[in-house]
Amino acid sequence: MKAREVAYAALFVALTAVSAQIAIPIGSVPVTLQVLMVLLSGFLLGSRLGFITQLLYVVMGAVGFPVFANFSGGIEVIYGPTGGYLLAFPLAAFIAGCAGERSRNIWLYFIAALGGIGVIYLLGWLRLGFFIGGDFRKAFMMGVLPFIGVDLIKAGVAVAIAERVKGSGVVAI
Repeated sequence: MKAREVAYAALFVALTAVSAQIAIPIGSVPVTLQVLMVLLSGFLLGSRLGFITQLLYVVMGAVGFPVFANFSGGIEVIYGPTGGYLLAFPLAAFIAGCAGERSRNIWLYFIAALGGIGVIYLLGWLRLGFFIGGDFRKAFMMGVLPFIGVDLIKAGVAVAIAERVKGSGVVAI
């Protein structure tokens, strides 16, 4: 990896960790700005580096660094109700990165953002469902439905920021 890539990856790990602390608790799964940073890491860093960045974030949290929501960390968070969402972050960044590498079409970015969010929802919903004893309907009502509107806004913001930053030439990976 080039020094610039290492610096950008470190920046996005830090931004994802900070965004996790901006949380509004609404039950078992808080609303945070992590999804925004996950999508931006993919859009701006590309599929490979976005994936690596989010994987590093998840690994850091899993080994105990307090980078997850409410300054939590440890493998127990991965095994907890929000673990599926966290494990989906690298995949979501990869999906967003694929769009960012192939085109500057704003609609493709938005579709990729929705795909990334869809992966986060799918893995998060499945983990939450297993965590609460197999009640997947309840898991959907708790862990997906309340977040759709706010995540659509985050997707739009991520697309707008990515378009602006890429258009300015600031990030050149």
